[in-house]
Amino acid sequence: MSGLGDIVELLNTGEVEVLGLLPYSSNYVFLTRIRGGGREALAVYKPTRGERPLWDFPTGTLAAREVAAFMLSEAASWDLVPPTVLRSDAPLGAGSLQLFIEHDPERHCFVLAEERLDDLRPFAAFDAVINNADRKGGHVVEDSDGRLWGVDHGLAFNVEPKLRTVLWAFAGERLDVSLKARLQCLRDRMQQPGGVGPQLARLLSRAETAAALKRLETLLRSGRFPEPDPTQHHLPWPLL
Repeated sequence: MSGLGDIVELLNTGEVEVLGLLPYSSNYVFLTRIRGGGREALAVYKPTRGERPLWDFPTGTLAAREVAAFMLSEAASWDLVPPTVLRSDAPLGAGSLQLFIEHDPERHCFVLAEERLDDLRPFAAFDAVINNADRKGGHVVEDSDGRLWGVDHGLAFNVEPKLRTVLWAFAGERLDVSLKARLQCLRDRMQQPGGVGPQLARLLSRAETAAALKRLETLLRSGRFPEPDPTQHHLPWPLL
C-alpha cells in the first residue's frame, strides 16, 4: 500500500476475515485480515457489542473513541495512532478496525523509556489532550522500522479528569517548540468550521469535544506537561 489514503480505504471497504481472538484484553478484540482491490492487511477489530460495560464511559462508545484518537493525531500531524475506522458491516457487528502493527511485545514503554525517552514526549502531550485513562506500558509499540505507535485509546475523551498513564516522566517539564507548534496547529484545526472539531463531534458527545479543546488550550497556556493529581488515580492497572 502506497500511503495513508490506501490503508484507510482498505479498512473502510475491504472484506473482513476474522482470524481469532487476541489475548490479554478486557473486551472482545479480534485479529482480522482485510482484503480488497488486490491489497490486504492485518487489522485489530473491536466490535461494539464486545465492549464490557463501564461505570464511567457510556456503553457502546469505545470504538468511536478509538477513531476519534486517530483523527485527532492526524489533525496535529503527529501520526501517532495507526489508521483506524468505524465499520458497520463487520462480521460481528459495528466496531472499530485499526491497522495491526507488527511488533515485539517485549519492546514496551518501560524498555523504550530507557533507550529513547524523548520519543515518548509526543505521546504524553497527546494523552493529556485526549484525557487517556489507560496508557499502559504495552500501549506504545515499536514497528520493524523503529517507528513508535500508540494503540488502545477506547478509554479516552471523558469529560472528567481521568489521565492515567505510565508516561509521567515529563510531568511539569516545559513543552518544547515542536510540541507547542503541533498543539497550536491542532487547536486551530479544532476551531475551524471545516476542521477536525466537527468530525470529533460526530464520534463524541458535544461536551466531550468541548472538553478536549479546553484541555488543549490549558496545555498551551501552561506550556508544561501536566502533573499527576494527588487526589486521583494516576496510573493504569495493570501497568503493562
